[in-house]
Amino acid sequence: MQTILLFGAGKSSSYLVQYLLNQAESNQYKLLVVDQDLKAIEKLTNKHNYSEAIVLDIFQEVEKRKTLIQSAKLVISMIPAHLHIDIAKDCIAYKKSMITASYISPEMKSLDEEAKANGVLLLNEMGLDPGLDHMITMKVINDLKEKGGKMLLYESFCGGLVAPESDNNLWQYKFTWNPRNVVLAGQGGVSKFIQENKFKYIPYHKLFRRTEFMNIPGYGMFEGYANRDSLKYIKIYGLDDVKTMYRGTLRRVGFCKAWDILVQLGMTDDTYTIDGSESMTYRQFTNSFLSYHPTDSVELKLRHYLKLDHDDPLWFKLQEIDLFNADKKVGLKQATPAQILEKILKDNWTLQEEDKDMIVMYNKFGYEMNGELKQIDATLVCEGVNQTYTAMAKTVGMPVAISALMVFKNELNLTGVHLPILKEIYEPILEKLKDFDVEFKLFDTKYMGYI
Repeated sequence: MQTILLFGAGKSSSYLVQYLLNQAESNQYKLLVVDQDLKAIEKLTNKHNYSEAIVLDIFQEVEKRKTLIQSAKLVISMIPAHLHIDIAKDCIAYKKSMITASYISPEMKSLDEEAKANGVLLLNEMGLDPGLDHMITMKVINDLKEKGGKMLLYESFCGGLVAPESDNNLWQYKFTWNPRNVVLAGQGGVSKFIQENKFKYIPYHKLFRRTEFMNIPGYGMFEGYANRDSLKYIKIYGLDDVKTMYRGTLRRVGFCKAWDILVQLGMTDDTYTIDGSESMTYRQFTNSFLSYHPTDSVELKLRHYLKLDHDDPLWFKLQEIDLFNADKKVGLKQATPAQILEKILKDNWTLQEEDKDMIVMYNKFGYEMNGELKQIDATLVCEGVNQTYTAMAKTVGMPVAISALMVFKNELNLTGVHLPILKEIYEPILEKLKDFDVEFKLFDTKYMGYI
């Protein structure tokens, strides 16, 4: 029997595994799930007849990894993005196609010619963002171009949030994705975009105070901050003449202003380690960023530094995440500030078993048609079921799963490194996702220009 090989049984794999197992008998394949955690695998597969759990450290047991790839029909990699490259090289060597949900890295892009020469498809950015954002964008843009429309403006925002019924903290936020990525968001470069033909740049220390606001019908107001590089999508989307190109991340209104406090304090810094961090309390961690005073409390020093009144809503948010807890220990040796902050926030923002998350995506298309300025808004809202079957896992995993079955059934005759901007990729996936209540709503609205 042929096999589909999945590396990674993490948070984003639940719907992916469920879908592929539901399709396994009718398509006659076995799903091999590889992870270092047997319990994580079995939680997803429930020891399904068409599944096999393989406990393996794929970077220590390299020969076993290669043997599995060599015998598979198709490989899916759901491990951290920077680890895909070794698997991709094995896939090329053994002429096996591979699918990931991650951004195409420069290293992955460099494999394009070699993949083509070996008849291999390396299909990346098949998740939510990147993934569904590309698909709906190219569908709308191509449809408009076919009707004679000229694109003037493109904006795209996406956020992994908490559903209204599980929204029970002041930040209106819980982790639905890798907490480390949340803590480090926006670092490593300046955010850049185009606004009305003007290039704009936002350095990290200003990022969370330069936000945009938008209303999602039925769900209220949100704010968005800029992603690092919106400009590269001008070429990818074929929008050479576009006047505005802006991609960002969504949060509930008020989150960014509070998060900026943590940035300004230095708590998100990942470039140095703190001595004695393992025995440090959360309160001592907070105090380490404040000036010395022989009598003032940590709370008083912080309020004075930030010029916050004792009844300021921002102050209550800082209190809520336990920054002043004198009993809880960090427990991490030689940790960076960002690692410590991640630990503190995981204590407060981890989804509980019955919590529901929510994905919100908003895309705005401004265009000219027959001399008139027009606009289309495309929105996607998806709520999760619980801690395991999250909206994040559905919107990341299902596009991967659907495309995997397409590749397995030889319905995608592509080779080389790709992302889902081609009609033969995005059209069947967007159509199939409707069966799983993942569907964009498109609204013709009055042209509003840049938000």
